[in-house]
Amino acid sequence: MNVPLLDLQAQFQSIRHELLPSIEAVCEEQGFVLGPRVACLEQAIGKYAGTAHAVGVASGSDALLLSLMALGVEPGDEIVTTPFTFFSTTGVISRLRAIPVFVDIQPDTFNLDPGQLAAAITDRTKAIIPVHLFGQCADMEKIIHIAMSRNIPVVEDACQAIGAARNGVRAGGVGTTGCFSFFPSKNLGGFGDGGMITTHDESLADRLRALRVHGSRSDYHHHLIGMNSRLDALQAAVLQVKLKYLDQWTEKRRGNAKGYQRLFERAGLLDRVTLPAVEQANYHVYNQFTIRTSKRDQLSTYLTEHGIGNKIYYPVPLHLQECYQVLGYEKGRFPVSEQAAQEVLSLPIYPELSDEQQGYVVQTIKAFFDAC
Repeated sequence: MNVPLLDLQAQFQSIRHELLPSIEAVCEEQGFVLGPRVACLEQAIGKYAGTAHAVGVASGSDALLLSLMALGVEPGDEIVTTPFTFFSTTGVISRLRAIPVFVDIQPDTFNLDPGQLAAAITDRTKAIIPVHLFGQCADMEKIIHIAMSRNIPVVEDACQAIGAARNGVRAGGVGTTGCFSFFPSKNLGGFGDGGMITTHDESLADRLRALRVHGSRSDYHHHLIGMNSRLDALQAAVLQVKLKYLDQWTEKRRGNAKGYQRLFERAGLLDRVTLPAVEQANYHVYNQFTIRTSKRDQLSTYLTEHGIGNKIYYPVPLHLQECYQVLGYEKGRFPVSEQAAQEVLSLPIYPELSDEQQGYVVQTIKAFFDAC
């Protein structure tokens, strides 16, 4: 049996009758950049996240970058975040010649540990970027409390967490801005790159809209030094169709997560692998279903040999990346992140995953451990 890590073909076939006419309509209109379709999607995402404003941009990475630009981050400023995340979280900091300052993660959720946050803040701290990793919100109550007491803006990296919630408040609706990615593999994925920034702040939204078009609020008059980061109408059309199904797909992902829990229990594997932990306050959307095991590399190879897609998010924490050696962090500085990087493995969790496929995944994992 073959079980891919993600099956976008299955998703496409289920809604192609809506997607193809929406794409054809854009082709007939010949309006491809920003425009009414992007504005419509912005309104829908703002409503979905519970914010007054949403600004479409070219990618999730640009959403993070533009958020920092709009907040006035300058060279030498410090931005506090986690070392266990995708590179763009800190890459955008470095592009502005600011300095990433890392805080270790919680061992169960993989999210920034708020208990270590205050100690990382200095008078040079310009923003905090908590990451809602794998589809589960960070402890925003504690993070926001610390940030507000010091008047520091919070940029939510919600690129893996659209629809996730904490105490009933959705990701992207708590911080100064929320940043989303529409990369095809995301729970809400386009047919290419795309991103969105959410915010409650009208003046900040206005600044973001200008920054995404070279700092211009009217043609050829530039009030700011911005960049070219516009969401295109084709992506907006695709995403508008898919957004209608997002909650349904999310519930299927959550159902698959419960299915894994039952299967791993029945297989007697809970002493061999650690399954994802969900904080009581959180609504997890499972962009990834990430287990932990000390035999991660061997298990990954075994699954691949048996036709089961899997992936390591992330094998090297950012403070140990070659390009960040200049920051001076040594191995052992963030032990929880470093251990996670050695143990995490993500399994198929996409909505179209069948019970038979899930059973095969867990049976194969059991066979691996039985042979050890």
